[in-house]
Amino acid sequence: MSTLQTKSDLKESTIEKLQTLIRYNIDSYNGFAESAKEIDHDGLSKLFNDLAAERSSMAKELQNHVEWNNEEPEDDGSTKAKIHRIWINVRGKLNSGDPRVILEEAERGEDAIKEAYENVLEEVSGTALNDVLVRQYASVKTGHDKVRDLRDTFKSS
Repeated sequence: MSTLQTKSDLKESTIEKLQTLIRYNIDSYNGFAESAKEIDHDGLSKLFNDLAAERSSMAKELQNHVEWNNEEPEDDGSTKAKIHRIWINVRGKLNSGDPRVILEEAERGEDAIKEAYENVLEEVSGTALNDVLVRQYASVKTGHDKVRDLRDTFKSS
């Protein structure tokens, strides 16, 4: 008898990986939302708000998959990320909302979520959620690259 994993019959290890990605997406949402308030640049503020909304949607999608497996999904970010957001807030205030400084911190957060997706994709490749995770990873990578490129643009100006 095959133990084929479906989206509503996920292995516990897969659910744990989803919970990890939920935390990262919540952290990313909170980080972008906070950065949007701190940054003194309308275009970047809009980008951060857009990325925050995207990450919120991605977290909700993963939470739905956890719920469909009769588990309680994560609904809070990590303590480490809360400390990072405080640091963004402090640096933003000390640097009067300097876009370069906030973009540097945002890029650090983007490195973390991108790495988390890469690790999870490597570990759950071929599972029932592979299509969801690959699509979300592509979105994370696009966001990461935008933030990195903008950081480099502000660094050189």
